[in-house]
Amino acid sequence: MSDGVTAYIGVGSNVGDRADFCRRALRALAERDGVELEAVSSLYETSPVGGPPQRSYVNAVARIRTTLQPTALLAACKAIERSLGREPEGLRWGPRVADLDILIYDDAKVSEPGLEIPHPRLTERRFVLVPLLEIDPDAADPQGSPYAGYVAGSVGEVRLLEPF
Repeated sequence: MSDGVTAYIGVGSNVGDRADFCRRALRALAERDGVELEAVSSLYETSPVGGPPQRSYVNAVARIRTTLQPTALLAACKAIERSLGREPEGLRWGPRVADLDILIYDDAKVSEPGLEIPHPRLTERRFVLVPLLEIDPDAADPQGSPYAGYVAGSVGEVRLLEPF
């Protein structure tokens, strides 16, 4: 797909076969019209951050090329979550079958109800930064600050699980 923009999607699960849910979510994303999967990080086992006590997560980050506008991409991510069994009004930061978040959408800054890009907690969460930097070590925020500079101050334990 030569047109479109580059976006990064964070994927996570901590229910059932977590790695399988992440793989299924990414396959479903790649099958969407207007989305081309360019790269996927390894799968990482990560400690939950925020929310109630719960099982560890499996997380990954995908780089995509998309012709979808941010709100349409968000709708696609939410539809994939529902198709995998996620309850739409679950406990905030609670256990989930699948969680897909738009982390970065080109150099765009979006702030509207239900959607903020770059993701508002991207720089605080190691479980997003580590896989993001695996596939794009030079990734930077819209002001040009490298995301690598945020890793030391981010929270959460991250352990390499397996290649995607």
